[in-house]
Amino acid sequence: MRYYVTTPIYYVNATPHIGHAYTTIAADILARHHRQRGDDVFFLTGVDEHASKVARVAEEQGLEPKEYADRIVGAWRALPERLNATNDFFIRTSDEGHKSFVQDFLQRLYDAGDVYQDVYAGWYCVGCEAFKTEAELVDGKCPIHETTPEWIEEKNWFFRLSAYQGRLLALYDERRDFVLPAFRYNEARSFIAGGLQDFSISRAGQPWGVPIPWDESQVAYVWADALVNYRSALSYARPGEDLGPRFWPAVRHLLGKDILRFHCVYWPALLLSAGYEVPQQLFVHGYLLLDDRKISKSLGNVLDPLDLIDVYGADAVRFWSARAVSFGQDGSASIDDLRERYERELANDLGNLLSRTTAMISRYLDGRLAARPSDDSSVRALVEPLAADVAKRLDRYDITGAVERIWEVVRGLNRYVESQAPWQLAKDESRREELERTLYDLADGVRVVAIALAAYLPETSPRILAALGGSPDEIAWDGVAYGLTLARDGVVPAEPLYPRIDAPTAAA
Repeated sequence: MRYYVTTPIYYVNATPHIGHAYTTIAADILARHHRQRGDDVFFLTGVDEHASKVARVAEEQGLEPKEYADRIVGAWRALPERLNATNDFFIRTSDEGHKSFVQDFLQRLYDAGDVYQDVYAGWYCVGCEAFKTEAELVDGKCPIHETTPEWIEEKNWFFRLSAYQGRLLALYDERRDFVLPAFRYNEARSFIAGGLQDFSISRAGQPWGVPIPWDESQVAYVWADALVNYRSALSYARPGEDLGPRFWPAVRHLLGKDILRFHCVYWPALLLSAGYEVPQQLFVHGYLLLDDRKISKSLGNVLDPLDLIDVYGADAVRFWSARAVSFGQDGSASIDDLRERYERELANDLGNLLSRTTAMISRYLDGRLAARPSDDSSVRALVEPLAADVAKRLDRYDITGAVERIWEVVRGLNRYVESQAPWQLAKDESRREELERTLYDLADGVRVVAIALAAYLPETSPRILAALGGSPDEIAWDGVAYGLTLARDGVVPAEPLYPRIDAPTAAA
């Protein structure tokens, strides 16, 4: 199966915060999981540079927009790297390959008769890079950025979005899973059914952007440029090769709810006009909140993901992002919750499970693990449904539910240790075979968990497999099955997976 997953491309008007890391982590979990299943995967992330707010920040710093973008892009490239994200390409909208593709794309809209010139007048929120109706404002301000929009009046090129209302409604009615979760599908469809207004695809008097091919006095409006990145990247990510026929339209877009309208309404209409197939699926997630407010540079309530990684490590930040808030819903983020999950779930539930397992194999069996799978094993019953259950959840983007399902097995294995009490079995030589069977089942269960968690904890899982005497690279999804651990020697007590972190240091 071909599986192409994208994050939104992020504005470079400031450095990354945890909200950006949140979507990148989710996309990487999906990409890694599908590689485990043997799928042909492409994972795209990157940055959006052609925005009014980027040009303004550059001007404030006395720089040309491109010079500013070149300076700050390093911080954005570092984000997926430090998160151990496995993106196949990092796109910049200032790439020549992207700009030439956008111009061709816009020309297609023009040639299809879907572009005309008119005067636009309206309130523009620079933070959202979007025009706002009076009804969308609260006390005259953008409800997201809490700023007063600017009144803009200029002659622009418009896209006939209104002409695509019928086709978009038909698309939504034919493909009930086109947008997920279902309540976001309903939101997008209701917006379409309520009547669509044509929108501007160009800006006048602003040199920073992709020139309109038939009118170089104007540049592409940021969304008419940025959305195209999902298809343009495939045309030049591999020198001399167009990956478009291979991966389009097998694309799954992950996006925050604040950009639903652009992705779920404007984007498919633009694609239909330009003669491309629409995406396979869009998943709209909620916000990570701090004090019940969206994390935003303009609001000044940010968490720097790189700071969190410095303290807790990338795996702990990935785990917390996936676990703390049900993916798809809004939820509140807190450092206290990260610290608690690090100590209670990662260090205690998982780390101690590995430590006890390897220590008992070393102590009671001299480090030798005999292959003793059993048909009536309670561990077999515990782990056998896991592969199908987790895959099914991740196919629905239930990243949080999938890791909770894995954690049910982690907790079950901890209960198994207590109920079987290998330390008691070791006292009775006549129960040697039962001891070997018990510790085999325990080691096999931990191996299964390590493979199931590899997409979430890419640093930890290989360490677990190596500590059990196996290959750290053997993480194919068909390994999430009972009884595949081979006999081995030389198992020694494992080093702690998650060492204790001083609370004052963590808080700082």
